[in-house]
Amino acid sequence: MSIAPPPDHGTPPDPAHPRNAFDRFFLISARGSTLSRELRGGFATFFTMAYIVVLNPLILGSGKDGDGRSLAIPALAAATALVAGLMTILMGVVARFPIALAAGLGVNALVAYEIAPQMTWADAMGLVVIEGVLIGILVLTGLRTAVFRSVPTQLKTAIGVGIGLFLTIIGLVDAGFVRRVPDAANSTVPVGLGINGKIVSWPMLVFVVGLLITLVLVVRRVRGAILIGILASTVLAIVVEAIANVGPSFVDGKPNPKGWALNVPELPKQIVDLPDLSLLGQFNVLNSWSRVGWLVPLMFIFTLLITDFFDTMGTMVAIGQEGDMLDETGTPPKAKEILLVDSIAAAAGGAASVSSNTSYIESAAGVAEGARTGVANLVTGALFLLAMFLAPLSLIVPFEAASTALVVVGFLMMTAVRTIDWTDYEIAIPAFLTIALMPFTYSISNGIGAGVISFVLLKVAMGKAREVHPLLYGVAALFIVYFLRGPVESVLL
Repeated sequence: MSIAPPPDHGTPPDPAHPRNAFDRFFLISARGSTLSRELRGGFATFFTMAYIVVLNPLILGSGKDGDGRSLAIPALAAATALVAGLMTILMGVVARFPIALAAGLGVNALVAYEIAPQMTWADAMGLVVIEGVLIGILVLTGLRTAVFRSVPTQLKTAIGVGIGLFLTIIGLVDAGFVRRVPDAANSTVPVGLGINGKIVSWPMLVFVVGLLITLVLVVRRVRGAILIGILASTVLAIVVEAIANVGPSFVDGKPNPKGWALNVPELPKQIVDLPDLSLLGQFNVLNSWSRVGWLVPLMFIFTLLITDFFDTMGTMVAIGQEGDMLDETGTPPKAKEILLVDSIAAAAGGAASVSSNTSYIESAAGVAEGARTGVANLVTGALFLLAMFLAPLSLIVPFEAASTALVVVGFLMMTAVRTIDWTDYEIAIPAFLTIALMPFTYSISNGIGAGVISFVLLKVAMGKAREVHPLLYGVAALFIVYFLRGPVESVLL
């Protein structure tokens, strides 16, 4: 069901007679829209996804590569805004479709917590670039659609749900709300609530209050609820720090369990500054292969590709459906261009060291405001470019404030679980393994692999091998190699 745009009291558009060349190029009148609706839609989309400028640097900035290096948060914030702005504008001009792009949640966690620790940041981002190029090739050859169709719809849903739970546990752990039990070997549980099962620190209280505020805003359907929640939590954190002087989680090299996990929320000396673009071009597409062997990078590229490419196809269909822009086959206009720009964005994100950029479902907020064309993208993209100059603000946002967004986004991704048929064990068991293993093993690739392998195995065991797409057998074989990569590498390398 499409969402009707808000009333527009100006002259109604005439699809047969565009007002000017700008109108004709972007199909504003042809899609029944107006310039004012596009402008409102562009602002709405930005405010519902601007949190990524704060959140992506905190996710990537909290990780360390194989050499123990971390990426500078101000540089990550500036590059995140730059790539999001440019790719969103590119989508608007090339595909003329109201779907914005930015660093993908879930993919950035994979890069920060799984890929980078095994190599350098430049190597990890080089794999993201390779993945973007491969997706582009798949788009141009038509193979992307074929692979997409090989995976059962409900298993694709389970992948999204699993990533949502993975993001949730990352948010809970990074906020200090869930912590490893100090003596886990002799305890009945490996993790627990806060410190000794209690909320006894100011940062944890800030997280709880911020999460509750965000949830109320989400339930009340307030546009920009996630961003407002982050900002409100940050303001509270600044006040708390000013009064209680909590300090960082490490003081003079000694742990401070009641301190702020990452950033201490203090006002910066300046708010506006020239963007730090030092991370642009800091990628290497070849070194990782010599450092960790050929198999590990290959499987990471495959995992990135799988994670990236299902999300985009689902997002563009959802946005098209919401704006009543799908044809009789359920395909949005300029689908190939949408997918091509998305693949370019994936490579661009790696080249700028901010992880793969992908299409955002938050673009639905702009469509709800009446956006139907790429003009909304011009507005959203321009706002992202402006955000580059506010990078110093990212330093005052503690993880306890930003992690509220991870938990809420996890919930939003979890809601799709209702579409899985839990009475059909042949799909329910693979879906369950996919969802459960992502958070419990802290690995997106483990969840996807378990789901694909178990699905193929169960179908074969039930005598339904013909129901499995031939491509999926190849995918399952790759994942078997992935899980056995230890002994396989010892034999082959």
